[in-house]
Amino acid sequence: MATRENMGRGVVLKCWRYTGHLLCALTVLEIVGTLGLMIYALLVEAGNLVNLPNKHIGFFNFCLWNETAMELQCLKVSHLQTMGISWVGMALARVCVYICPVITIFYPLFLANTWCTDKVKGWMLLLIILVIEMLLLSGGLGLFLLQTSQWINPSDFTGGFLALLGTLALILLQILTVTMYISWAKHTNPCQSPFTGEALPIKI
Repeated sequence: MATRENMGRGVVLKCWRYTGHLLCALTVLEIVGTLGLMIYALLVEAGNLVNLPNKHIGFFNFCLWNETAMELQCLKVSHLQTMGISWVGMALARVCVYICPVITIFYPLFLANTWCTDKVKGWMLLLIILVIEMLLLSGGLGLFLLQTSQWINPSDFTGGFLALLGTLALILLQILTVTMYISWAKHTNPCQSPFTGEALPIKI
């Protein structure tokens, strides 16, 4: 009976330890995926949410088809203002969206530092950063769409817009994963590593 109990406890210890490893691995994969989608949307697609032969609309471009000249005409700030588009709103949307990749680039360094310090406090800070990033990205994207919705149909959106939607989904998934890790870490001894058997809250 004692042997079976010890075996059962050993299985629980391994499962508990692997839970922490799994959540950390998921966080890293989600960060890589988020950064990849941002690079595609904001660099490869040059921030264009609509990239069609007759229409280019993005954070740096606003080009519409000119029937008279039979070519794309890229509008300047003065033209956009006459159309009712605020250049301040567009600039703010651009800043909110483009600051997100900068934050994401520093995730790996912050995550490595978190593993070497107080895990719960470190991951709580990471959670706050993720929430701020989601608010910035969704706010910037929403502000841009509010300014340009009159010239964009839902069927016009191309890869850049879908990549940003995927980015928002991954950030939301990161928030969920980090929240689960914090809940897991709070059940460990804060004075010991959560990947050791002694830190597990199991009575032997």
